[in-house]
Amino acid sequence: MTRKLSVQACDREGPVEFRRSQGVGAAEAPAGGSDAPVFEKLLQKIMSRDARVAVMGLGYVGLPLVRLFAAKGFPVMGFDLDQAKVDQLNRGRSYIKSVPSAAIAKHVAEKQLMVTSDVRHLATADAIFICVPTPLTGDGKPDVSSIRQTAKAISNSLRRGQLIVLESTSYPGTTREIMKPELERKGLRCGTDFFLAFSPEREDPGNKDFTMEQIPKIVGGIDDASRQAAATLYKEAVNKVVEVSSCEAAEAAKLLENIYRCVNIALVNELKMCFDRMGIDVWEVIGAASTKPFGFQAFYPGPGLGGHCIPIDPFYLSWKAREFQFNTRFIDLAGELNIQMPFYVIAKLEEALRVRGKKLAGARILMLGLAYKKDIDDPRESPAFRLLELLEQKGASVVYNDPNIPKFPTMRHYQHLKVKAVPLTPTVLEGVDAALVVTDHGDFDYEMIAKHAPLIVDTRNACGGLERWREKIVRA
Repeated sequence: MTRKLSVQACDREGPVEFRRSQGVGAAEAPAGGSDAPVFEKLLQKIMSRDARVAVMGLGYVGLPLVRLFAAKGFPVMGFDLDQAKVDQLNRGRSYIKSVPSAAIAKHVAEKQLMVTSDVRHLATADAIFICVPTPLTGDGKPDVSSIRQTAKAISNSLRRGQLIVLESTSYPGTTREIMKPELERKGLRCGTDFFLAFSPEREDPGNKDFTMEQIPKIVGGIDDASRQAAATLYKEAVNKVVEVSSCEAAEAAKLLENIYRCVNIALVNELKMCFDRMGIDVWEVIGAASTKPFGFQAFYPGPGLGGHCIPIDPFYLSWKAREFQFNTRFIDLAGELNIQMPFYVIAKLEEALRVRGKKLAGARILMLGLAYKKDIDDPRESPAFRLLELLEQKGASVVYNDPNIPKFPTMRHYQHLKVKAVPLTPTVLEGVDAALVVTDHGDFDYEMIAKHAPLIVDTRNACGGLERWREKIVRA
């Protein structure tokens, strides 16, 4: 059954319509006002899908979560500080490829979804998910400022009976050491008055084989009641919930997943560079090794790490480990190697141009792809931006084409870059000195690219099967 939201007025204590419907006269009043235990009442509201769900942070993690719970019939509120995003969603328009505008428009029209930047509405939520960014600082330390600020915003209107779940990836201890004290600062107690859990997001943008509903949810609570409350909520939305003993175990599980990938990607990148010197095709080697039906999982080289997890999350653990006088040597070594990959790509491009009597300084380069992986519109931490910066420093003139990112995005660390998007046409290709394949989007016509570009430097083996133009394709 779909529960509708109505926000017609708002005062200092939150939306008037919401508070009246709950019988709540002030932010710290007990949920519902009955004599039923707080915990049991929360579980009852969850299982009847009357619980109001709030999602804080409407990016590539938060917006799919909004869609998931709305599709399951929960009334949902979305929160984001970016008013442009709020306005766009309230008009029924999505800005993320994996979340169709039609789905957002439907939930908004049915008054099942309300999006706002006003945190006073949090007082009316029964469950609050936190999906805010956790980047690294300039010196490589965890930046948990968004988590801390979000916890403070929630604590200002926290009331009995609420469940708060952190989904943002962080180091083991974040939920207990940062979230819990902030939420308890006005006197309410975790496990008795409110409930607090950690459940890592496990999104894989562009993966059509596993939807958010199909990916098992790991859940750890500050205490047993918090774990059970969070698990009960997720069980209403996803196929499988994996309960672990603590928030720390859940936080560590997410880091293990991404460290596993980080280390193995570093390994295959190192092998790529080694085999290149030996004159061996690393892609052929991976294909051959992949025929083993056990004991091997294929990882593929690229121009550097990208995305919101793998380039960042391992360093959260290495930073926290130092608190325990432990050095994470594998993590640090993998990070160092992966960070060097854009330099390797530029060196290969420079060498390929030199063989053809050209210099990188003054060369016209067409970058193909800005997204961090194939067939998505997510540019976060994409190696494309480091490559653009290096090309700019070398004096090259760069344009780009990405069918999923038609407008050059504003990035946190690369605001100085100004790169023009161009159409991918034979004329454009013939007018550059080299095409640099950074993201192997399926929409690219690689045969057309190979036919018209004078030189292709391919970091993804996207042109691996184009034997006819082999002489002008360089793998990097």
